[in-house]
Amino acid sequence: MVTPHRTGGCRARRAPQRPRRGVTLFGLLFWAIAIGFVAYILVRTLPTVNEYLTIQRAVEQIARGNPTTVAEARAAFDRQKEVEYSISAISGKDLTITKENDRVVIGFAYDKEVPIYGPVYILIKYEGRSR
Repeated sequence: MVTPHRTGGCRARRAPQRPRRGVTLFGLLFWAIAIGFVAYILVRTLPTVNEYLTIQRAVEQIARGNPTTVAEARAAFDRQKEVEYSISAISGKDLTITKENDRVVIGFAYDKEVPIYGPVYILIKYEGRSR
C-alpha cells in the first residue's frame, strides 16, 4: 500500500531574497522635475548663446576685413546687425576697437538677463574679441 505524501507539516524552503532594484515613484518624480528644470533653463538661455556666437562671427568677419578707421568698423558692424536678425544686445557704439601688431582687434562685452519665473533671473555676462 502506498501512503500519500504529506506537505502540511513541513514548510518549503524559500530562496534568500535579493535586494529590490528599481526606481520608486518619488524618485521618478524627482528626476522628472530635475530634468524638466534643466531643460527649461536650456530653452531660455540657448537664444542668448546663439546671439553671442552670431556677434562673435560678425566681429571676426569685420576684423578680417581690416577696417581703416574706428567709424568704419562700427558702421560695418551696424550693417551686419541689420542683416542678422538675432543681434539685439549691442550695437556698433558698444564695440572696443584697438590695434595690436598692425591688426585690428574688436572686442565686446555685455550682460544678458534671462527671466526664469517672476522676480527670478539668470544674469549671463558675455565677452569676446576678434583673434
